[in-house]
Parts: sequence; structure tokens; C-alpha cells
Amino acid sequence: MQKYLFSSILLAGFHAQLQAQSTFATQALELPEMVVTATRTETPINQLSTAATVYTRKDIERLQVQTLPDLLKIAPGADLVQSGGMGTNSSLFLRGTNSDQVLVLIDGIKFGSATAGTSPFEFIPIDQVDRVEIIRGPQSSLYGSEAIGGVIQIFTRKGMQADKPTITLDVGGGSFATHREAGNISGKWHNSWYSVGASNIDSESFSARQEVPGPYGFFQPDHDGYNNTSVNAKVGHRFDNSAEIEAFFMHSEGKSAFDANYGGDNLKFINQVAGITGSMNILDNWRSTLRFGQSQDNNDNFYHDKSFDSRFNTSRWNASWLNEITLTEQHKLLLGGDYRVDEVSGSTDYSESSRYDGGIFGELRSQLFDHHFVTASLRWDTNQAFGDYVTGNVGWRYQWEHGISVLANFGNAFKSPSFNDLYYPNYGNANLRPEQSKSVETGILGQHDWGNWELRAYHTDIDNLIIPTMNPVTYDFRAENIGKAQIDGLEAEIGTHLFGWNAKLTGNLMHPENRETNKRLARRSEQKLNFDLSRSYGDFDVGTQVLAMGDRYDDAANKIKVGGFVTVDLRSAYHINKNWTINAKLSNLLDKNYQTVNTYNTADRNFFFSIHYTN
Repeated sequence: MQKYLFSSILLAGFHAQLQAQSTFATQALELPEMVVTATRTETPINQLSTAATVYTRKDIERLQVQTLPDLLKIAPGADLVQSGGMGTNSSLFLRGTNSDQVLVLIDGIKFGSATAGTSPFEFIPIDQVDRVEIIRGPQSSLYGSEAIGGVIQIFTRKGMQADKPTITLDVGGGSFATHREAGNISGKWHNSWYSVGASNIDSESFSARQEVPGPYGFFQPDHDGYNNTSVNAKVGHRFDNSAEIEAFFMHSEGKSAFDANYGGDNLKFINQVAGITGSMNILDNWRSTLRFGQSQDNNDNFYHDKSFDSRFNTSRWNASWLNEITLTEQHKLLLGGDYRVDEVSGSTDYSESSRYDGGIFGELRSQLFDHHFVTASLRWDTNQAFGDYVTGNVGWRYQWEHGISVLANFGNAFKSPSFNDLYYPNYGNANLRPEQSKSVETGILGQHDWGNWELRAYHTDIDNLIIPTMNPVTYDFRAENIGKAQIDGLEAEIGTHLFGWNAKLTGNLMHPENRETNKRLARRSEQKLNFDLSRSYGDFDVGTQVLAMGDRYDDAANKIKVGGFVTVDLRSAYHINKNWTINAKLSNLLDKNYQTVNTYNTADRNFFFSIHYTN
């Protein structure tokens, strides 16, 4: 049945493409013109060979997502699993790589846990997000460790370019006693800009886990609630000599309950990112940028009876220096360096509590013979734990006059071991080497009056994967570099404007395999389709989202299968006037009972209403 549904949606999308060539409306699909994360500087998206997806604030509001995981799970090439409802652990697999093989930045500052090596997407407040850029494929040659699957950069709210202050307010509520409040004020004063905001989301949610029978069973029927209160501020100034300075701060804290067989199942968290960036022209063709910042990921874990279990606090200090040099109109050179210090503290006695990592890199972007765009980058990293590592990347795109482009990319990447991998008591292994990968990608895409389409194929080999291995005598686990993986994938995307409707269909086919056991990598789905359809009728906006996922295995041995699913969401908005809008969303219309992690529940049919004000 599932195969027929995948085929039906796909055929419907291609039928829309054929119809659109003769009946498309004059309104074209909006495409982001510039992308920062792919090259660390602003670059036109139509000159990139790298796969890039961008969600703007307008997209976030149109889709009416309540959390960042709700947005990421529909992104091309992304597979997100969650152990329960809002605020429970979220793991993102980008192009089939591990969840700790994706680099996450907030306003250019590396974000995430230095102990676990992953990023808590579930705690990043969506109301403080202005833009999300998702770059798929290896990016270590620009960013260093963790960027095997790609890079996700989250940009917080920025001041509006209007002298009159802009105020936005959102208030809403819905199923599971969920309510959300958010406000933001932003504006411009002479050559300065500012933005200040606050938000709160609270939900009683539902029981995160179903009953598990057996000697190691679990049964804890309750409401695993979630609360997150956050503030965000950003201020900047542009001087008469084109120099700029900008400082930002984002802080979120709250509580999250979840269900676990052992250990604490109630979490108090604090996540914080702060930074300052300054840039100026050294010469007419040379702009230099300095950035300093720090991110914190602090967690206190409590048992179900509220007694203390454990504490994990991590800080990541970041510094970077970028120099963009325009050699000619067709050739640009980027030279830079990064330095980071990770620190850990808490109730666990790690044998080491800090380490540093430094890197220098260069990138050349060139336009050759008008239609060829070439990007080449090289980076050297040195890490206190394992020494030196060199990465490189080269990309090529040929752009024909008729809107068709062909492309190819090749690169290697690495991921340094986390503090848990290296130093966790009775598990860590201080002799671990970094995980390493090699990737190749090719593709073809088109941009036309009626819309756009894209097809990409990629192959990734990963070696030295860090795997827990059990001592058969003591039954203790120890981290070892013994894993190998191969990931082959195909990504397709098509979007059009037809009879007043905006339609976008994305699909992923992937085979993520353990090369030693020939088993599928755990928790990855091999098929994904996402279809979004929207239209405006005067003061009304309507839309629907269909997400179809194939099955997955919850264990490395491929013995525990989690079934695939299809969900349908409906949304609408009524613009009362230019200031007020009422939004309504019905999620999981078909009331599908499904899981992404074995035994962990997801939300059944639910709704959310909100009212939005902007002056």
C-alpha cells in the first residue's frame, strides 16, 4: 500500500509539471537569492554546486510550525526522529549520516553538546529564528569537525530596515493544553539596527512512551510536559567607512519530561548563545571579519520522584577570522581561521575537562568562460585530542542559457570524538581517531518561468566510525574505531505555480548500509516524500502538507522494525486587515498512530489556533 501511495504522489507532482508549461500563472516561485553558509560569505544560490535549502521567517509563519524539529523534519535530505512529543530528544540524520555528524551554527557560533556531540534542536525556540540554511554534503574544508553530513545554520531575528519600530505579537493555543506567546520589536535608527524578543511555549503533551512488557519492561502512563521560555536580542551599527559591528544574545531555559527505563526522566535545561562580530574593509578589494562567541548547553537530570540524578554542563568558546579578497570580478578568495575551546563540568568525573581545536582554511570561487562556476577549498585542523587533519572540497557547476545546470562535487570530512567518546568513565577511549568520510555528488537542475526542479545523486563512504563494543568477560562497553558505512542516495525536487497554487514536491531515496554487517544503519528511513500545496483566496490562505516516510530499523542488527507512515496536515490563515491575522492548523488529519523511535509515541490528531499582530 505504501509503495502505491509514494508512486501516486510522485506521478501527481510530475503531471503538475507538464500542465504548468502551458497554463502557469505569471507569478513565479520565490527563491532565496543569496546563501551564506555554503561558502561562509554571501553567494548567489544559482552559482552554487552545493545542495542548499533555505527557510525564511516568511516560510516559518506560512507553514505554522511550532518547533524547530517540525521544520527540519520536512527538509530535503533530512530524517528526524523524536522520542516522544515536544521537548523530547530529537536526532537528525542528514543524508543518512549520524546525528552527531552534522554541524550546527547559531549566527556563526558552533552550538551543541561537547559531551554527547549532538545539538538539542528541540530546545531552540522557533519564535527567535529568522532564517535557517541547510547545506547538504561534506563541509569540513570550511568548518572543520562534524560537517560530514552537512551544516545547519540558524540565524536569529535581526532589526528591520525601517525607521519606524516594527512590533510583532503571537498568542495561540491548542491540543494537549499547549499555549504559546511571543513578541518582538525591531527597527532601525540612523545607521544602527536592533531587535529584542521573548517567547514562551508550554504543553502538557502526552505520555512519551508506550507500555513495554517483559523483564526489562516499562509502564509509566503520564503527561510528559514541556516548557521553554526564551529571550533574544541583537544590535548592530554601520559606520561611515562601511565598517560594521553586531552583537547578539539568545537564551532559553525550561523543563522537559520523558520516559526512560533507568536514570533521570525529567530535565531542566539552559541553552545560551552570545557573540559579537565586526567587519571592515582593509582595502577596496579586501574585507575582514572577526567573530567571537560562546555557546552553552547545560542540563540537570532528575528522577521521576524529583530527586537529583546527574548534571552535564558544556561551554564552547569560538573565535574566527575571515578575509574575503576580490581578485577580479570573476575570482574571489577567502582566507580564514577558527579557534575553539570546549569545556565540560558536572556530576560526571571526566579525566579531561577541556580541549582546543584550531584550523586555517582557504577557498577560491571562480567564474570561468561565463557559464562555469568552480569552488575549491582546503583546510588544516589541529586538535588537542588527536592531532592534525586535512580536508578539501571541489565543486563545479555549468549553467546553460536555457535554465539548465549540471554540477559535481567531491570532498572529504571528519568528526572528532566527543568528550563521552574519549573520557566518559568506564567507556571512553583516549586513543580514538576522528571519524572520516569521502563523498562524491552529481546532479542536474533547472530554473524556468513555470518553476524549478532538481535531481542529485551522491555516494559517501565513512570509516573509523566510533562504535560501543562490549568486553565479553566484564560486560563493560568501550568506544572503538571499528565501524564502516556506505550511503548511496538520490534527491529530487520540483516546484511550480499552477492555477494560483504553489506546489512543491521533494523526494529522497537512500541506502545507508553498515559495510561490515551489510545491515541498514539504525533509525534511517530509505524513502521520503514531502508535498506542500498552498494558495491565497483574497484574505484567506490555505495549505496542506503531506509527509510520507518508509520503514526503519531501531537497532543495528535490524531485528526491530518501525513501520513507515503518512501524515497529512491542513492549515489556513485569515488576514483581518494589514495588522491582524488568525491562523489555524490541523496536524495528523488522518489520526495516524505511528512511531519514529521504537515504543515512543507521537502526537495523534491535534490542532493549534493563533492570532498574529504586526504594525
